[in-house]
Amino acid sequence: MSTIDARQYAALSEVARLVASGAAGTRSALATATGMSRATVSQRVDTLIGAGLLLDGEPASAARGRPPLTLRLNPLTGTVVAVDLGATHCRVLLTDLGGAPLAETAASIAIGEGPVPILTRVDTLLRALLEQCGRKTSDVRAISVGVPGPVDFATGTPVRPPIMPGWDGYPVPSFFAEVYDAPVLVDNDVNLMALGEYAHRDAVKHLLYVKVGTGIGCGIVSGGELHRGAAGAAGDIGHVRVPGHEDVPCHCGNTGCIEAVASGGALVAALREAGCEVHTTRDVVRLSSEGNALARRQVRLAGQRLGEVLATAVSFHNPDLIVIGGSLAELHEDLLAEIRGVVYRRALPLATRSLAIETSLLAGRAGVEGASRLALRHLLSPAGLARLLGTG
Repeated sequence: MSTIDARQYAALSEVARLVASGAAGTRSALATATGMSRATVSQRVDTLIGAGLLLDGEPASAARGRPPLTLRLNPLTGTVVAVDLGATHCRVLLTDLGGAPLAETAASIAIGEGPVPILTRVDTLLRALLEQCGRKTSDVRAISVGVPGPVDFATGTPVRPPIMPGWDGYPVPSFFAEVYDAPVLVDNDVNLMALGEYAHRDAVKHLLYVKVGTGIGCGIVSGGELHRGAAGAAGDIGHVRVPGHEDVPCHCGNTGCIEAVASGGALVAALREAGCEVHTTRDVVRLSSEGNALARRQVRLAGQRLGEVLATAVSFHNPDLIVIGGSLAELHEDLLAEIRGVVYRRALPLATRSLAIETSLLAGRAGVEGASRLALRHLLSPAGLARLLGTG
């Protein structure tokens, strides 16, 4: 394996990713998908089988002749860890290299306790899951972590996260480095939600995932790839200014941000000022679901304001699909109806002709599903394969 060069790793990565995604499950299908000759494909496949990454599976159905053997990732090659951290929740998922779930758990946390207490809790949950599956820390091949704040993806460090005191500049990968000989990927939680949702949407290439909870964030998938921008700040629509609300302060230091007037936190503040007994976004959801007129009106206003911002995003990005997630997405009859009404009215017909606006298919699992996808994509990249196969 030490003689493999970068160009060959790129070819191996293409083969491994096609098998992993299900886009090509036989040698002949790989030849068609890649344009390589069958002899070259067989050589690449044999290399990956010899390294223990791929396995020959059951014969595929064939109209005539000898049926070809299907290919699959070897589930025993290693374990992938996906972690979704929110303001008050933590979810940990273990999968094999084929993405099949092995074990999962969830717990309540307070992200403001700081990185060391929270990551120690994650590690405790992770070790318990490994033991449950009969796997060891040395079996872990990649760890992917989503956090509720801006992240420098290249270094895995949160950057001035508003609701994560003590996390600014903390090198999350270094926490795991002493125990796990595996790459640690850290990203904004909404980016991972977008990636998780995209993986469950057939024929969608351009997607916006909008999380509407205590705050507001957006993840962007463009051409099937997660788009982070030059510094990882792409999609931070929560701080787009909404005209007519210049007197409303936002925790970012500016005024009139959409997060300050349409998020769950903003609705809690508005309803409390009106005399309602609410403390969290969940209380807003409960009141609106029970038919409270004031709560429903506030949710509809939030939907209209969000629609104004998203209409601009639609004209700029031209997505196939906008997915509305987060706790307020449960109020789809009010929130989603208002968002749709404004977007379809304000954006140009060409941009909305094939646009769908829907709620999340995965709900609270979008983040951990996306974290798993991110880790698997990295492992099957040229650099990931070099490390996985022991030459990187």
